[in-house]
Amino acid sequence: MSSVNLHERLQCVQKEIKEAEQRFGRQPGSVRLLAVSKTRTAADILALAQLGVADFGENQVQEAQAKIEQLRGHPLTWHFIGPIQSNKTRQIAENFDWVHSVERSKIAGRLHAARPPDLPPLNICIQVNIDAEPSKSGIDPGELPQLAERLLPLTRLKLRGLMALPAPTDDFNAQRRAFMKLRLLQEQLSDSGCQVDTLSMGMTNDMQAAIAEGATIVRIGTALFGPRMR
Repeated sequence: MSSVNLHERLQCVQKEIKEAEQRFGRQPGSVRLLAVSKTRTAADILALAQLGVADFGENQVQEAQAKIEQLRGHPLTWHFIGPIQSNKTRQIAENFDWVHSVERSKIAGRLHAARPPDLPPLNICIQVNIDAEPSKSGIDPGELPQLAERLLPLTRLKLRGLMALPAPTDDFNAQRRAFMKLRLLQEQLSDSGCQVDTLSMGMTNDMQAAIAEGATIVRIGTALFGPRMR
């Protein structure tokens, strides 16, 4: 992709986020853009970083690790957004700043044990299967309080909030209802004493509804880079 096209796409996404913040009464700048860079090259990431984007999301550990090494000298924030295999927790804990897809206490414990003590705590979002889809990762909403409680003593992790991938639909109101479920779960966590501040929800096709319901991070790939390369 040419740098001109990338710049134009980024401007469109930033404009859409800004307009959604205004439309739905959100604070200006309260929604963080996470560029989903899986399948993209280090050169693509660097081009976007040079346009001011700092946050990048990956879902394959080996692919991500190679890009992180190539871009080590740049001030980027790396987010792991895919399913977590037990044998990949060390690489994730050593290379990423955020993990959006924790759904088991065992995985959380392994991430905690593997997080280098000289690094800041690893920012964690619990993934919730908000629409109870058998094919999707994430915990059942009813299990959320117990998992959150188990994360709190893990000092090398910092529970930041929740993530979800609702069932796809083009119906705006249905999108909002799904995201509202996650927002209400976050409010319940806050009421129980958890200091959570993050709702990682919304992608290219539903970011407006996500922002309407309180998203603080939107995960955008296609609108920035075009159709997925593989």
